[in-house]
Amino acid sequence: MDVINTSGRRKNAVARIYLKPGKGAVTVNKRPAAEYFTTGTLQYKLNQPFSITETEGQYDVNVNVFGGGITGQAEAIRLAMSKALIEINPEWKSALKAQGLTTRDPRMVERKKFGQKKARKKEQFSKR
Repeated sequence: MDVINTSGRRKNAVARIYLKPGKGAVTVNKRPAAEYFTTGTLQYKLNQPFSITETEGQYDVNVNVFGGGITGQAEAIRLAMSKALIEINPEWKSALKAQGLTTRDPRMVERKKFGQKKARKKEQFSKR
């Protein structure tokens, strides 16, 4: 097996990952994942596909991610990792799908409309 290349998206974040057999090193934008994602919640999100498929420490992941905030980036990486693991072994798809890791979350920020203060906030209505 050589390098598997997949991508994942969430809000405005786009993650491209390169997954290959190794010792479990995750590099995000040429930095260790623990240094890039400092909170425990985000680190848990990164390891979720591997813990579900019981493959911790078996694959090295090199990630290029841009756009959005760190939470959106972590979820984009999680989706890309899930897609790569399914490419390795299609039997893992049911376990990952049950946890909701194979679905692209389509929710985006609604755009601001002209004549309004924000996307939905408007000037106060005066009847008289």
